Amino acid sequence: MKKRLLLLLSVFTFTLSAFAQDTTKSDPPLVISGSVDTYYKYDFSQHNNIPTSFASDQNSVSIGMIDLALKKKVGKAAFVGELSFGPRGQYQSIPNGDGNTTNANNSFHIQNLYVSYDVTDKFNLTGGYMATFVGYEVISPVGNFNYSTSYLFTNGPFQNAGFKATYAFSSKVSLMAGIFNDSWNLYKSVDKVNTFGAQLMVSPVTGWTAYLNVLTGKLSGTEFDLTTSYQITEAFKLGLNAADYKPAAVAGTGGFTGVALYPQVGVSKTVTLGLRGEYFKTKTGSFVPLGPPPGSSVFAATLTANVKAGPLTLIPEFRLDSNKNNTDGFTTKGGGLTKQASQFVVAAVYAF
Repeated sequence: MKKRLLLLLSVFTFTLSAFAQDTTKSDPPLVISGSVDTYYKYDFSQHNNIPTSFASDQNSVSIGMIDLALKKKVGKAAFVGELSFGPRGQYQSIPNGDGNTTNANNSFHIQNLYVSYDVTDKFNLTGGYMATFVGYEVISPVGNFNYSTSYLFTNGPFQNAGFKATYAFSSKVSLMAGIFNDSWNLYKSVDKVNTFGAQLMVSPVTGWTAYLNVLTGKLSGTEFDLTTSYQITEAFKLGLNAADYKPAAVAGTGGFTGVALYPQVGVSKTVTLGLRGEYFKTKTGSFVPLGPPPGSSVFAATLTANVKAGPLTLIPEFRLDSNKNNTDGFTTKGGGLTKQASQFVVAAVYAF
């Protein structure tokens, strides 16, 4: 009897061990990705003149950031955690509106920290701190063609904390709706979770995707945004971003409106040329974090090349910004007012 029990116990133990090993084998691995970037910038006025995010050090070989992302999905459940170290990822890149910056002494920033669950193949629930769904450009240089950023990117949200649900009606149409904290770019709400956000995605033809976005709240204000890109041919891609922002009533009148066009052409397997042309106007009555004074506008043209060598991308670019008049912030070498500002940047971005 004892021998039978020992035999049965041995078989049971072996079965459990085999099951555990099989479960371990089927458990997908943790995915680690990210990037490292460095740059040199020279402003032809010999001082910082163009007020957009990142790449702000004049006549200096400087660092962007190291970005580390962790992702894992087991069955229907997944998580994403992304942390960046360095000036490009720092929260201090975002002015707080009173001439100072928030958390100016930190050296890191959480870019993403959220969990998600696929209720069905078409319906997904996600909650946490997420990169915003608004806009064409992102913080990570890997996600952008240009190294410098647009005024639309700088003055829009970077991240939103909240809960969202996404339903894919088909591969061509999906709808996202969510409730978010009352202020952009903060891990927690100032007072309430009272900002509503939604995104309609449509893909009319192969290679063409468009996103209609809205984000509105009593404290954050309201931004309407259109982001679209079309891979017209294998070599030619065209992108567009248009947005209009109105601040909350507690912040007064004003806001901004703008549009940016992104044509890109591949001249070889390793070299792509692109031009970003942007018109950005600050509405009368309010201050924007980085941009022209209230009631004024700026046109910015950025010519950029991407030269790829495996995971490394070399990005040389020339940028020329032109204000509506010469009283809007740009200055010459001697400190006099001028309508134009120009700069040259060369960056190296390694993705892994």
